[in-house]
Amino acid sequence: MSVLGWIFLGLFAGAIAKMLTPGRDPGGCLITILLGIGGALLGGWIGRTAFDVDLGTFFDLRTWGLAILGAVVILLIYRVVVGGGRRS
Repeated sequence: MSVLGWIFLGLFAGAIAKMLTPGRDPGGCLITILLGIGGALLGGWIGRTAFDVDLGTFFDLRTWGLAILGAVVILLIYRVVVGGGRRS
């Protein structure tokens, strides 16, 4: 994929991951893109390690699924480390 493809994948995968894990998360568009790109990298690693599959092309459903899975994992790790934003 080209750099522009990674940016679009990051934006959409990050936005979908934020919708799937409701709650307050920091950042705007740039953080969402970075979340999605990081999610694609993490999802690619998880897919390769656990399921013996790699990221495909931009329009491949496997690419999107792994990117969203990785972004959700990153969001969940962030919430555990920061405390989920719930202060008593």
